[in-house]
Amino acid sequence: MNSYATVDNECDCHWRRTGTRTDNCIGQSVTNPLVDEGGAEGCVEYPIVLVGHDCSLRSAPARLYAERVASSHLSSVRTGSPADAPAIALLHGFTQTAACWGPFADKLSATHSVVAIDLPGHGGSGEVRADLEQTTALVASSIERSIVIGYSLGGRIALHLALGHPQLVERLVVIGATGGLDSEEERAERRVADESLADHLEDIGVDAFLDEWLSQPMFASLTAEQSFRELRATNSAAGLASSLRLCGTGTQESLWSRLGELTMPALVIAGANDEKFTHLGHRLVESIGTNASIQLIDNAGHSAQLENPTATASVITKWLSETL
Repeated sequence: MNSYATVDNECDCHWRRTGTRTDNCIGQSVTNPLVDEGGAEGCVEYPIVLVGHDCSLRSAPARLYAERVASSHLSSVRTGSPADAPAIALLHGFTQTAACWGPFADKLSATHSVVAIDLPGHGGSGEVRADLEQTTALVASSIERSIVIGYSLGGRIALHLALGHPQLVERLVVIGATGGLDSEEERAERRVADESLADHLEDIGVDAFLDEWLSQPMFASLTAEQSFRELRATNSAAGLASSLRLCGTGTQESLWSRLGELTMPALVIAGANDEKFTHLGHRLVESIGTNASIQLIDNAGHSAQLENPTATASVITKWLSETL
């Protein structure tokens, strides 16, 4: 059966299982000053477009979520869920979309109401231009109080969200994440590197860039199916380049000294084969304090939720049951 997805906006439309369109949402538009429209001044309006697709996060093409997006909320996809199920918000990594959570999200949606957000420059939010602070505010305006799960780029945003909007983060899960670079010198070097990488991306295009990006050692253990390359390829070079320039690790102030402010239960996850982020994961737990714990996922590298989705989802659901 088909269902229909909308850009999540003030009318709170989301995934429908009835197989019929909700026409009263078609054509609505809102404004957002964060959208970069070639230097246009002020706010630019774009229509919110209702589109239909399969209701599985595993198979839904990111290009179908929305046409040009400008909203006080980011584009998102919601799954069907049991009545009164607790809410989970998913924040993806760089070059991904809300559809790239695959079997991991399917397993969580058996017991939770899952909303997957398209971050600025990605998927249905591909036209949105926002730095880390602005992205955090946009995510905050797009979710209710939730269990927030962020991977890599999404993990850094989840940490910002937990620090800046703790009332929205019931519990926090980060996968393959970091509290940032320690020194301004490191951050400056990273900004230069990310600017160069963004220029390179714009020069060669998304397809060639993904070939290079996914060939990195940190992704070597991903199978072709697990990489969701076709979904990543629906992103634009301009959107991904803006994400590198505005939300790259070099643009992020170090959060390490502030992590002790977090009071909600926190779970840090890393792939057991990901030496760098295993080390960073232990540092995150030490910095957050006694309300944090770490779990390493066997047979997984940097993308634990993709490489071993069953084990990663099981670890999270078990932890959730123990931290009520």
